[in-house]
Amino acid sequence: MSHTPTNNTTIKISSSIKADILSEALPYIRKFHGKTIVVKYGGNAMTDTNLQRSVANDLVLLKLVGLKPVVVHGGGPQINEALNKVGKQGTFIQGMRITDSETMEVVEWVLGGQVQQDIVMMINEFGGKAVGLTGKDGSLIQAKKKMIPSNDNPNELIDIGFVGDVVRIDTSVVRALQNDQFIPIISPIGYGEDGRSYNINADLVAGKLAETLQAEKLIMMTNTPGVLDKKGKLIRTLSSTEIQDLFNDGTISGGMIPKISSSLEATRNGVNSVHIVDGRVPHCLLLELLTDQGVGTMIS
Repeated sequence: MSHTPTNNTTIKISSSIKADILSEALPYIRKFHGKTIVVKYGGNAMTDTNLQRSVANDLVLLKLVGLKPVVVHGGGPQINEALNKVGKQGTFIQGMRITDSETMEVVEWVLGGQVQQDIVMMINEFGGKAVGLTGKDGSLIQAKKKMIPSNDNPNELIDIGFVGDVVRIDTSVVRALQNDQFIPIISPIGYGEDGRSYNINADLVAGKLAETLQAEKLIMMTNTPGVLDKKGKLIRTLSSTEIQDLFNDGTISGGMIPKISSSLEATRNGVNSVHIVDGRVPHCLLLELLTDQGVGTMIS
């Protein structure tokens, strides 16, 4: 769990400190053994090679010591890059990607193909066994078309294309993989009653999946140290009442809104705790789960 400085000199850690670190992890390993941990994987951790390897390493280690990690991944930057290659520009309304049929084809190819398989291969490279799924596999995520209210007229609904909300999650395929020692890697693409594919916000899918699996923890990886107060200071722990206050005074805004909303709903529906962690910190999953200090904000 040591960090390597930018000048390429390695920090030397004594044997006694290493033993202390391993000893500190033991009660957490015992406490979480056999429990499901849902990880929303996104941000810099998906685009920086060293961080990608760090996350893959953490997931394999967690699986080996008896936890049951399940990964839901995003892929916004990769989708934008692929759209540019085919001459399309990503368009957003209220932070939601307008997804016509051509864009949906690109989304499905990027998330369910390129991004998902990169994660699977890296975990396998570290000695784990990962399997990629979309919400269409095993009838995992049933979706319905999402319409968003207009800012100018809340009674008017805007059609943003093949963007979905979760109707139902059937976790039987995920549980079968978990019980067979695999790490499921899930792309946030659902299927509708009309047989069409729908692009769903990955934070929303991670939250709903954690609820349905009755996960011990939901971990949301971000590009910030966690939830910050108005002065930019990290808030270590939050209750639902405190979160509502942060929504009301505008402290929680932008891309943090769906993360916190999904987190809050998950804790209200049986998930023991939610952690918003800094995915730019190497081995953030191990630090948050298996050490006293942690590296983010815990919502419970």
